[in-house]
Amino acid sequence: MHIAIDAHSVGTGLGGNESYATHLIEALAEIDGVNSYTLYVTRREAVERFTNRWPNFQVRATLPHTPFIRIPLTLGAELRKNPVDVLHVQFTAPPLAPCPVVVSIHDLSFEHLPETFKWRSRTQLRLTVRRSARQAAQVLALSEYARSDIINTYGISPDKVTAIPLAAPAHFAPVTDDREFQRVRQTYGIQSDYILSVGSIQPRKNLNRLIAAYSSLCRARPEGKLPQIVLVGKCAWLYDETLRVIKELGLSNSVVLTGYVPETDLPALYSGALCFVYPSYFEGFGLPPLEAMKCGTPVIVGNKTSLPEVVGEAGVLVDPFDVDDIASAIARVIGDSNFRSQLRAKGLERSRLFDWRETARQTLAIYRKAAGVD
Repeated sequence: MHIAIDAHSVGTGLGGNESYATHLIEALAEIDGVNSYTLYVTRREAVERFTNRWPNFQVRATLPHTPFIRIPLTLGAELRKNPVDVLHVQFTAPPLAPCPVVVSIHDLSFEHLPETFKWRSRTQLRLTVRRSARQAAQVLALSEYARSDIINTYGISPDKVTAIPLAAPAHFAPVTDDREFQRVRQTYGIQSDYILSVGSIQPRKNLNRLIAAYSSLCRARPEGKLPQIVLVGKCAWLYDETLRVIKELGLSNSVVLTGYVPETDLPALYSGALCFVYPSYFEGFGLPPLEAMKCGTPVIVGNKTSLPEVVGEAGVLVDPFDVDDIASAIARVIGDSNFRSQLRAKGLERSRLFDWRETARQTLAIYRKAAGVD
């Protein structure tokens, strides 16, 4: 087969979308030396990362137009000029693709929580993703929760939608080198023990309530200094409210905003944290908690959507809409070293159930099904 993958997200710093494309491609290269692949990219970083690495992969740079131009026109023209057997995209496919399409839909937050998106983004997604899902040969979800949501929201046959979970990359593992801890602390301005959260700053990550929970702990412990909070991720959209809350609660010296962090620094940041808190209330999978568990970091996550499916019994589940519940969980984890050790062991064991090579093998089987070569 000749398989095309739209990898325009690689090099954008867009968190989950970029991580998914990057690690799926690298895992496919590891397990599949038979089929040929064309990677459509728009960023120099992607060209440099993938070019001349594997003999059965070629990289084609396309112009980084807006999605309204690049997807229907540029990508469509490329596929007509250089035919392939199947095309894999995230969320949105060319409307007149000249080949079978596999579309990965990470979640439908833009359908259920439109207020957490800018008008332009939610309008674009609502116009294109439903059509892409209904016209695709196969649809990939990242969890059983997301699969059910796609089937029910878009009225798609269950036979056409498959849940294939993500994984944390192999280099995510507990870091024990003190020099590496010192390096990342110095790089990102971390001055003490810290509580970590990783993810783009946007409304549904629910960072406002995390910060409010932290503030309540500060008020409850006027004599005892709390660890800092380190928020890793770029300011994505509608982030002004989060920045305002930090300032209004007088926490500017206690909250570290790192901005985008390269993946190479994440294992040390996870490993050095007292705990990892991910209070998001809507996720199609939730990769950061899995990355944290693989690094041996105790995790606290919201109990909504896919997160219980990912974490299982290896983390603390909280009501993401209850500030007191979030604060209570943080207080318990940072105050009880034995409990942290238990969570660390459970998390490491749980993380072993997820493997990018298995994700790639299952995805390759969907490519074959879509192309009709089973």
